[in-house]
Amino acid sequence: MPALARKLRLHDYFALAFGTMIGTGWLVLMDDWLGRGGPAGAALGFAIGGVILLPVGYVYGQWVKRLPDAAGEAAYTAQVFPPMVSSFTGWMMLLAYFIVCPWEAVALGKIAAYVFPALDTFELYRVAGQPVFLPRLILGIALTLLLATINYRGIRLSANFQKAMSSMVLLIFVALVGLSAFRGAPANFHPAFRATPFLSILLTLQIVPYFMTGFESVPKYAEEANPDFRQTSYMQAIGLALGVGAFFYAFCIVAVAYIAPWQSLLGKRFATAIAFEHGLGKHWPVQLILIMALFGLFQCFNGNFAASTRLLFAYARRGTVAPRFATIHAKFSTPSVSVIGITLGTLIGLLLGDAILVPVTEVGSMASALGWLAACLSFWQVESRPPSDPPEPAAPAGRHIPHVATRAITAAGIAVSSLLLLMKLIPAFPGHFTQAEWIALAIWLLLGAILHRRPTPAAPQRAN
Repeated sequence: MPALARKLRLHDYFALAFGTMIGTGWLVLMDDWLGRGGPAGAALGFAIGGVILLPVGYVYGQWVKRLPDAAGEAAYTAQVFPPMVSSFTGWMMLLAYFIVCPWEAVALGKIAAYVFPALDTFELYRVAGQPVFLPRLILGIALTLLLATINYRGIRLSANFQKAMSSMVLLIFVALVGLSAFRGAPANFHPAFRATPFLSILLTLQIVPYFMTGFESVPKYAEEANPDFRQTSYMQAIGLALGVGAFFYAFCIVAVAYIAPWQSLLGKRFATAIAFEHGLGKHWPVQLILIMALFGLFQCFNGNFAASTRLLFAYARRGTVAPRFATIHAKFSTPSVSVIGITLGTLIGLLLGDAILVPVTEVGSMASALGWLAACLSFWQVESRPPSDPPEPAAPAGRHIPHVATRAITAAGIAVSSLLLLMKLIPAFPGHFTQAEWIALAIWLLLGAILHRRPTPAAPQRAN
């Protein structure tokens, strides 16, 4: 019986996780970030977000060693909660990854139109007042089909593509930070916060889950690890992705606000590019930034696309969606039908155009936080089992962390993910869900209810 190819190593896992996290938000939404918190508030929001997510990353690292299942959160919650909870959690986590795919497909046309304004012609229709242009639509369709082909033909090809894109993004990022350090001025950075420091950081923290989603994608490829892959390397990949990702976002914000007066960038499309053009007085930095943005778009699209296909495949194998999605290609050892399914879903989302950009960010942020909370709660429950209650998970290989410390870290993960989730759902918090986000969420849940199937009795696995 065909199985997924086992070819991934540590650098592949890092590139897939980091690439899933870093797309084009640092270019397309920089003005929104600065508007939320100012340069210091936004940068601290992402930096703090990376630190407080470390306990969540630890829980995922423990889970993937104990239960290497591509279903991720759905498999973890199935250990201690009823099947409906597992199915709901899995469907929401699929949303967190899948929703990025049409986002990036739309963003490609948005970025390309900045360089080639002629792409903003041949308006087809409007969605929520936003026009959908034929040339931009064609670009998004072409990129979607390209990445679908890459992922259809093998995880090795997808991982190599991801590593190339991530390397280019990090190389250009270092160059831009250096330019800002030499040509910027401290006066551009003032005022450091948009409102009070607390509120500025809080408003940024609300969107951190969406832009930091990716570190937990590592377990989705657990069944594709090279036979020689060490279990402790899962934790290394997760930690690296979290650390480098938070560093990337924070320093992008600082670099932009240091090279040009940040208040002049509010409400500007592609504020990052405008800042460097203004600060250097030349146009070539804009071209460099747009090239970096394209690499980031490709890696983020590919990472989320690949993670989505693995989740859909795993859910089909568990019997919660149509079993056909669990088909593995006999030659390429990939979840071929799931690749086709995610491709079709992306193309449908692409038809909505620019209108999906902001609602997608907010709903994806909530879905990510919900998945993290479910993983942490499940791990807490498993760790709470008395020794006489089998099956108790075996202690993971490597350095042993005392049980009390593990429980404390897990509790911190529960607290963090709960707070991030509540900030999106409770109206008392600034930046909570609006009607558009609730409608988008309702549509996704309705689709899940339509596609849901009762899990097969043999589907759930037990942690080792």
